[in-house]
Amino acid sequence: MSTELIAKQYQKMQEKVDQARTHLGHPLTLAEKILFSHLDDPDNQVLERGKAQLALRPDRVAMQDATAQMAMLQFIQARKKKAAIPSTIHCDHLVRAHTGAKEDIERAINENKEVYEFLRSAAEKYGIGFWRPGAGIIHQVVLENYAYPGALIIGTDSHTPNGGGLGALAIGVGGADAGEVMAGLPWEVLHPKLLGVKLTGSLSGWTSAKDVILYLCGLLTTKGGTNKIVEYFGPGAETISATGKGTITNMGAELGATTSVFPYDQKMAAYLKITNRSDVAELADVHRALLTADPEVLADPKSYYDEVVEIDLSTLEPHVVGPHSPDLARPISKLRAEAEEKGYPREIKAALVGSCTNSSYEDLTRSAHIARQGLKAGLKAKAQFLITPGSERIYYTIKRDGLMQTFEEMGGTVMANACGPCIGQWKRDDIQKGEKNSIISSYNRNFAGRNDANPETLSFLSSPELVTVMAFAGDLGFNPMTDTLATADGTKIKFEPPQGDELPVSGFAEGEEGFVAPAENGDNVEVIVGPESERLQLLEPFPVWDGNDFDKLLVLLKVKGKCTTDHISPAGPWLRYRGHLDRISDNMFLGANNLFTEEAGKANDVLDKASNLTPAQVARRYKLKGLGSVVIGDENYGEGSSREHAAMSPRFLGIQVVITKSFARIHETNLKKQGVLPLTFADPKDWESIDQDDRVSVVGLADLAPGKPVEVVVHKADGSELRFQTNHSMTEQQVGWFKAGSALNALNA
Repeated sequence: MSTELIAKQYQKMQEKVDQARTHLGHPLTLAEKILFSHLDDPDNQVLERGKAQLALRPDRVAMQDATAQMAMLQFIQARKKKAAIPSTIHCDHLVRAHTGAKEDIERAINENKEVYEFLRSAAEKYGIGFWRPGAGIIHQVVLENYAYPGALIIGTDSHTPNGGGLGALAIGVGGADAGEVMAGLPWEVLHPKLLGVKLTGSLSGWTSAKDVILYLCGLLTTKGGTNKIVEYFGPGAETISATGKGTITNMGAELGATTSVFPYDQKMAAYLKITNRSDVAELADVHRALLTADPEVLADPKSYYDEVVEIDLSTLEPHVVGPHSPDLARPISKLRAEAEEKGYPREIKAALVGSCTNSSYEDLTRSAHIARQGLKAGLKAKAQFLITPGSERIYYTIKRDGLMQTFEEMGGTVMANACGPCIGQWKRDDIQKGEKNSIISSYNRNFAGRNDANPETLSFLSSPELVTVMAFAGDLGFNPMTDTLATADGTKIKFEPPQGDELPVSGFAEGEEGFVAPAENGDNVEVIVGPESERLQLLEPFPVWDGNDFDKLLVLLKVKGKCTTDHISPAGPWLRYRGHLDRISDNMFLGANNLFTEEAGKANDVLDKASNLTPAQVARRYKLKGLGSVVIGDENYGEGSSREHAAMSPRFLGIQVVITKSFARIHETNLKKQGVLPLTFADPKDWESIDQDDRVSVVGLADLAPGKPVEVVVHKADGSELRFQTNHSMTEQQVGWFKAGSALNALNA
């Protein structure tokens, strides 16, 4: 966005903030200022945290290549000539980490040629910027080029909130949301509650920005931020670098938060200036009062936030979280005893630095400081050590400044500027599937099987500097704050706390940025989709609701425990089919723990009395017979990545209703977008009453309306019935989506 447009936005923002402050009669937080200044219809918008639906006009859309495929296929269905707002596609998810940057990029370009051609041609035609494979991880590239204080950005990736490090409200959404916004429609979200986090003191020693969010994950859990914006403030916030702030806001996704944000300060100004945006920093300086919470809020935060947490950075300890959940947190000082108690393998097989959460220049200089200490003592990495730079800009800068050479001398391999192992794009040669082992990374997610498709890999998360020292130690029980390592001559080394540079002293090195601008006029550009492709498939509209109640749906599966979007639609090798709905739907629920079977990813065909089938196979059998099905979920169903395939595949395979104890925000919205009816048990105990052989009817759908409960009838095999009430969160518009068969159907009606 040009400086001129940002200046106009700040002027409009001031007017809307003044109006909102007068209308509400109280001072505003930063999140409120950004939300209210982006309202589609402020005069008629109901404002009520946790209840009202906000209709917003984002400033930008960002898409990564895995989710962009379906987002663009849906946008094409909208039959628009050009994206309505600035939008970009970033090719970072389809690069598989294996041997090193050069080889992995070349392999990715060869293996994914038809996908990249489709995305490039669609971007060229519809006025969308395209970032080539190897250009960088979407969130780092957005931070370097597009995010700015006060912006509202939506992105088709759950870690889009990384932009909060530059004072933007950056929110992860599904591809349908992105497609509709690019088509010119407002974006809807539940008016989030506000969680204020006051930071005091300053980080020191082994403690880093990563430890702020790891500590919060342990304190609040993966559900603690659901339908909330986490807003940081306080003197401690001003001591953290812009990229450190990005680390914290990025991983707010692990709290289930709508997004997270920091107020504008001089750390952000410095980052804007060094990334060639001094003009934006000057504008932000002029409008600084707009880009922070009102003084009254900061003086009495408990009166303006729904909840307030205080963290003294000076007393915060380095943390490690995991395995299998990002909220299983403890200080590094307690990990050794816990590993012994719970039988975690002490040997670390792999240590991985990078990801969209921790691949900044500051992160890598702090890691390199640790690496140089080990090399000076004659040590080499005992664990496999992989390093992922965040962007071409970072890559060329660490190469120029000698960091890359340091990592390689230590025994590390510098990988492509892409997501790689963080999202399951990792070809491991060191273990067999099913082999129990421990790894540690500076990533954000650590669900079972997330990194390497091996459910027996225990994945721990920490800061880049702790990961680096753990690579030397090769021992999960090593605590660099107290322990020493033996060198080849028998002497012992105790590592000094890490030091690093927030920003490169000589500025960022220029490299091949990898950006391709769209055509001035896309009328003559053809979108490339091969008719025989197994990776891309033009979409057909989902069927319109026939006006009848759902009668005696079959129970496809009953999920017990955690069920993330990774469980519903696994990534890894399935990433290659993200643009082919029929093909990728074969992965549906392969990671889900079905109460009715003894093995995850299995389901029973109750009609043909067949077992040991995948849920997709059973759903296809039912669909061929013209029968719909229902899925029963547990708490926080659909947490994790924003992938809309976790909603599209169930819809495609005939699942008409999902009934859970509770939903994660993005997934619930994705289900609504695709015409699946998402319901929650009014009484969670009713979850217990549903059995494998039951049939489930959902009645009264002709009267479906916002806030009105929905009755469910369970038909038992013995002929008896039981009835219970369910709730939903659908707005009037979303009820319209359901009746039309999907949000896109409603758009084209």
